[in-house]
Amino acid sequence: MVATYVLDANALLAYLDNTHSAEKVEDLLVLAQQGKAAVLMSAVNWGEAYFVHTRGRGEEASERMRRVIRRFPLQVVPADARRAESAAEIKARFKLHYADCFAAALALENKGTIVTSDADYRRLQAQVKILWLTGSKKL
Repeated sequence: MVATYVLDANALLAYLDNTHSAEKVEDLLVLAQQGKAAVLMSAVNWGEAYFVHTRGRGEEASERMRRVIRRFPLQVVPADARRAESAAEIKARFKLHYADCFAAALALENKGTIVTSDADYRRLQAQVKILWLTGSKKL
């Protein structure tokens, strides 16, 4: 059984923006490429990262993000009704931003580790494992 990691939007942005946390994210993506880990991302968090990264950067930035998906086995997981309900329950219980609740729901569902630098996830430390990045931009 391989380890499962769930990227928050800021984890993907750390990689794309080549912050000093980018290496941690790249290491996870390489492990996934080697079949030693699964790296997931909710479509909601992907959309959030896509918006932030491409805002004001145009078509070239959009294409760069698409290449990341093709280069590495990053699995963008749909936000279906069941997952949206789980995210809503997390929102009600832990008062996270709704988009963050999709990463949390995906991690809980897959017994995975959230990869983030967003301190708001501290509220979930008793429920889910977290791989903390430092120096990433907070959305």
